[in-house]
Amino acid sequence: MIRSLQALISLTCIVACSPADSESPSSKAPPLIVGMELAYPPFEMRSANGKPDGISVRMAEDLAAYLKRPLKIEDIAWDGIIPSLQSGKIDLIISSMTRTEKRAQVIDFSEPYVSNGLCMLVAKNSPYKNVDDLQESTAKVAVKLATTGHLYAQAELEGIELVVLDEASMCALEVVQGKADAFIYDQISIYRFYQQHTDKSKALLQPIRKEEWAIGIKKGNEALRSQVNSFLKSYRADKKFEALADRYMKAEKKAFEDAGVPFIFH
Repeated sequence: MIRSLQALISLTCIVACSPADSESPSSKAPPLIVGMELAYPPFEMRSANGKPDGISVRMAEDLAAYLKRPLKIEDIAWDGIIPSLQSGKIDLIISSMTRTEKRAQVIDFSEPYVSNGLCMLVAKNSPYKNVDDLQESTAKVAVKLATTGHLYAQAELEGIELVVLDEASMCALEVVQGKADAFIYDQISIYRFYQQHTDKSKALLQPIRKEEWAIGIKKGNEALRSQVNSFLKSYRADKKFEALADRYMKAEKKAFEDAGVPFIFH
């Protein structure tokens, strides 16, 4: 009886203390910390119960699984997201970030995964048909701080009065309320803001300038950059982008096709 009990205890210890159970690769791996501003539906947002949701969130989950690392998402204001990557607070930026030469001087980027463009939201009865109409006019143009729309307007729209705000939704309201003549931002967001204000606005979806989104990586981390690019290649081959578009962007996809604007994932 005693020997049987000792054997049972020994067997229990072997099972309970097995390294395979207590030290699996995923449990030993450091978390993949991804920064994003959860204020950009349908890519980065919060669900009704307050949890991170959207296309970028699903991508981050799948990337972490691909790397066999647990995922941690940090919700970071847009103007602090690159400093957070540079300081090592986060490992990656997956936040609908446009790759620009200026940003590429301070962080590295993955291969692009989205083709997008800047366009305009204007009032429903606006005389402005395209960005050229804004040149040498008295128009007021709303832009979100530190976005490519802001940078474009500063560089290309000389003499135009800019209304620079922290929130994209406030920029859209400037147009809806007649305080600004146009809001320059990305095509997806402009379409969504138009959908919220169809009675007072219209979306000019033809791109002012084409852009590409990519995943931001700390300078010099070539190992992680190579892993991310491999993930994107397999994700594309498995048609995961199309599945996310069907899940989160059916209306936008149809509107882009109707307007003759190429859809975004590539």
